[in-house]
Amino acid sequence: MYQSDPPLSAKEVLPTMYDLPSEDPEEPGLPDEFHLLQPRLLDETFRPPNYPSEQIFVASDLNLYYDVRHTLWYKRPDWFAVVGGERLYEQRDLRLSYVVWQEGVNPFIMVELLSPGTEKEDLGQTLRSVEQPPTKWQVYEQILRIPYYAIFDRYSQNFQMFKLDGGRYRAVELEDERFWIPELELGLGVWQGRYQDIEHTWLRWYDGAGNWVLTPVEQEKQRAEQEKQRAERLVAQLRSLGIEPDID
Repeated sequence: MYQSDPPLSAKEVLPTMYDLPSEDPEEPGLPDEFHLLQPRLLDETFRPPNYPSEQIFVASDLNLYYDVRHTLWYKRPDWFAVVGGERLYEQRDLRLSYVVWQEGVNPFIMVELLSPGTEKEDLGQTLRSVEQPPTKWQVYEQILRIPYYAIFDRYSQNFQMFKLDGGRYRAVELEDERFWIPELELGLGVWQGRYQDIEHTWLRWYDGAGNWVLTPVEQEKQRAEQEKQRAERLVAQLRSLGIEPDID
């Protein structure tokens, strides 16, 4: 093969997002309901204040292509976030997949939701030969070097957080089932509450004051309650002045 001078960039010679989409008719199985709802809650509450929205990309169950030498190898994280990149592919298109050699920015945090079929791989307890694709753990830790890796088991409600330290993931100590990530000015923790009208134990983001970040629905309810309270205070003030307000 002719080598140009200077060499062409990876973006010009390697497969693109359009060549490596997520749709795969041979992929067995579909996500269960928890694997649909939990990533959605993470999406809705992931709002790092130190990054503008156009530099934040979050995804769940999307193919992540990671190796320029094996361009068809991919992992499909339950949820991941990229900060400092582009919300849209090349600032114009929704993504079919996330191709690291095209994007130029690796994910900053991965979240895997344990299930019986994937538990050993998610926890780095499986072995692969050199001819086989590496495990998720190996990809996240050794190839992409993703700074944070969270694992949550909804059955045992066990939350584990790993931080890249010296090239290896080290388990970090959690305080009240929470972990603060200073680079994001956000923390991730275990929350017991109602989401989508379902009472459950969930992973959720919290802010610097320790408050859970509100979903859009919760924000709207909060605004409505604040407006109701404001109106009630106004009525009380008018009545204290001997004025009967018209509240019809």
